[in-house]
Amino acid sequence: MALKKANILIVDDDYDMLELVQRQLREENFHSYQAASVVEAIDILKFNAVDLLITDLQMPGIGGMELIKYVEEHFPNVPKLVITGYPSIDGALNSIKSGALDYLVKPFTKEELSKAVENSLPKRSIRTENNSPEIDKPFIYAGIVGKSEKIEQLIDLIERVKNNRATVLIQGESGTGKELVARAIHYKGSFAANPFIAVNCGAIPEELLESELFGYKKGAFTGANDNRQGFFQAAAGGTIFLDEIGTAPLSVQTRLLRVLQEKEVRRIGEQKAQKIEVRVIAATNSDLKQMIKKGTFREDLYYRLNVMQIETPPLRDHKIDIPLLAKNFLKKYATEYAKPGIEITEKAMEILERHNWPGNVRELENVIQRALIMSEKSIDIKQLPDYLKYPTPNFESNSKSLQQVEKEHILKIMASVDNNKTKAAEILQIDRKTLRKKLK
Repeated sequence: MALKKANILIVDDDYDMLELVQRQLREENFHSYQAASVVEAIDILKFNAVDLLITDLQMPGIGGMELIKYVEEHFPNVPKLVITGYPSIDGALNSIKSGALDYLVKPFTKEELSKAVENSLPKRSIRTENNSPEIDKPFIYAGIVGKSEKIEQLIDLIERVKNNRATVLIQGESGTGKELVARAIHYKGSFAANPFIAVNCGAIPEELLESELFGYKKGAFTGANDNRQGFFQAAAGGTIFLDEIGTAPLSVQTRLLRVLQEKEVRRIGEQKAQKIEVRVIAATNSDLKQMIKKGTFREDLYYRLNVMQIETPPLRDHKIDIPLLAKNFLKKYATEYAKPGIEITEKAMEILERHNWPGNVRELENVIQRALIMSEKSIDIKQLPDYLKYPTPNFESNSKSLQQVEKEHILKIMASVDNNKTKAAEILQIDRKTLRKKLK
């Protein structure tokens, strides 16, 4: 049977129902994502191409009706199918008014589900490999856009690690999509229905990072007024993503090493450790081997994290993907800003392909977003920032001083990240204090 290309997102806090619906959809040759909460569902929607949403209404915390309303406004082209075990006329009417196309009452038969899915999916969403023209292939994998050899290699690595709990270390420059890769590993794998917890280690003060990661017992320290679970406990059964792992202090590195070795977590102030099953994905744009030599990163932790290493390529190494990325961002923001029909001119695209993108994919996204806001009918040269319109500096020239070259480079990096000092410092591999001094 030919493979159907529609991607279906199933949202239900009942894991048995998730498995039942997924199994039935798999028999129909659909690919599906699972989410046990609205928060997880929104994460999947943000980073994956979804052709149909199937959601329960009654769920703890944020309910299915709020999800339907969110999708109707943020992803208006995604059709919605409601399933519920608490049928009511008001519930049906409200879901239909909010944008749902159909309404199924639990328990439903396989035939009823199949018919509802067929009626809800737009006809263009069901394509077979035999009748899908080459031009319609989206080259999108879990939000990763591209058809270059570098991207194919990246996707191949994700496919190899997605279904096991091996620790993964993602390394790459700022703006290359390290978190996107981590989410792809989780949501494309067999643990997709379990939690995905992302932690930016560089954004949490050092004195709080340990308690945030591992939790604490009431009275463990001043201000610990109750028992609290940490991010590791919240990610149990799923994946915890530790971004900017190079910024973690040595005390946290020591505790993290024990988690990886013993598969257990002990809250601050507690004597008994708790066994935990969680996949750890860490990411950094720092050179951890240099940090090991300086004594700021534990060598044993590095090798524990580096079970599987994935490098996210800089955009300058796969420029063939720039047109696909640019058009993808254009489509995304055209919907958000209600500006349909805007295209990128050939000359503007030539300039985009010429640039070396020190801020990588994030910089390209910022440029497209800004250009779309400034455009009326199309994105042409005049909508692009000035720093893109000049050729790459000729480093063979001896007419500029080192100070002048450094100044020009810093200003270009600042422009590429919309004057965000934190991102600029990451790209330049200096701290914010040094950057402030140089800007003065």
